[in-house]
Amino acid sequence: MEEKIPYKIYLSEDELPKQWYNVRADMKNKPAPLLNPGTLQPLTLEDLNPIFCEELNKQELDNDTKYFDIPDEILSFYKMYRPSPLVRAYFLEKALGTPAKIYYKFEGNNTSGSHKLNSAIAQAYYAKKQGLKGVTTETGAGQWGTALSMASTYFGLDCKVFMVKCSYEQKPFRREVMRTFGASVTPSPSNTTNVGRKILEEHPGTTGSLGCAISEAVETAVSNEGYRYVLGSVLNQVLLHQTVIGQEVQTALKKYGIKPDILIGCTGGGSNLGGFATPFIGEMLRGEADYKIIAAEPASCPSFTKGKFAYDFADTGRICPLAKMYTLGSQFIPSANRAGGLRFHGMSTILSQLYHDGLFECRAVEQTEVFKAAVTFARAEGTLPAPESSHAIKIAIDEALKCKETGEAKTIVFNLSGTGYFDLVAYERYNSGTMDDVIPTDEELEKYFAMLPKVD
Repeated sequence: MEEKIPYKIYLSEDELPKQWYNVRADMKNKPAPLLNPGTLQPLTLEDLNPIFCEELNKQELDNDTKYFDIPDEILSFYKMYRPSPLVRAYFLEKALGTPAKIYYKFEGNNTSGSHKLNSAIAQAYYAKKQGLKGVTTETGAGQWGTALSMASTYFGLDCKVFMVKCSYEQKPFRREVMRTFGASVTPSPSNTTNVGRKILEEHPGTTGSLGCAISEAVETAVSNEGYRYVLGSVLNQVLLHQTVIGQEVQTALKKYGIKPDILIGCTGGGSNLGGFATPFIGEMLRGEADYKIIAAEPASCPSFTKGKFAYDFADTGRICPLAKMYTLGSQFIPSANRAGGLRFHGMSTILSQLYHDGLFECRAVEQTEVFKAAVTFARAEGTLPAPESSHAIKIAIDEALKCKETGEAKTIVFNLSGTGYFDLVAYERYNSGTMDDVIPTDEELEKYFAMLPKVD
């Protein structure tokens, strides 16, 4: 009954997922393969092994294994902060005056402040198991870099982080958390790599993007013996690790007999939405259930809603494999005014294929409206949300207000993937009225689409 549902639904350690779920095993239309940028042929393990960890490469290319056992060492680490709570947003419901029932999965209950730690610890574990010295990576808003620095120090690995320059400047305290956990942090693009120098020459004064930072991190990994590159989103392996989120939500809902109508997650590269929603999409693919799933993306970097479904480079420097995804073009760099980490020009190949097949919809939301929703949520629920997560909050509020108009008591569940306590510069801009919305025009995007690689 309604009154028996607690404010927070906690699971026990025994209910922590013991396996990661691979949605590709249930997909009729598999994601298109990654292509070697030199030969334009599908990548093999031999192609990937110099860049990524060997065991992760097997996960990356495996379209058929439905479940991967989570190693005991990773499960032990997970138990420091997992299972995370599923929260009934009673106070937000009251503030909105809606009959909708709103729940959110809270992933900000660890020092990194976000869901990123779920994959960071897995990737660091496989790097250590392979006997590597260290790892390199990129980070946008800083959650991934923070998570990887924590995971790396846990396993005694060196960690080199290239942080998007505008975030490096806007979030000095996030940077210092990474340094506290032993990572070196370099603003990207930088003069420390060949590709960084090339980008600075072609785009003087640029504030950077995830595509730029990826290029520098990959070059650094392949140039240093005993290092491999790891990525916090986009890749199949990352979405795989993040499915602990969606599986925990499924268990918590079933525990109280709750059937969700609408599921919402923000998306920049795919780790958030993918980890939260693919266990539910698996139910849809198997004909077991039906849900309305909504991706929330920034209007300033609208990969799904304005992008092309085509092969493109995953990085600005064009040294990484090509992926068939929804993309704005690898040379697209979002406005520096963008106050969040959803700054990648492309999207996960898994989510791109699922979106192309109509398994979920996507809505692009403007930055000022996102922060308006964030403030509404913070004042009602008492938690300051990350700007990325606030995209999902915005859509959740929109859907709840529709229920207010129609009188329908739909059940809405969204992923609150992190906290915003390192994002106070962005909140200050919003509260001071100096934040605005910078949205790329169709004409602007066309010049980037014209630069897409020609792949038959």
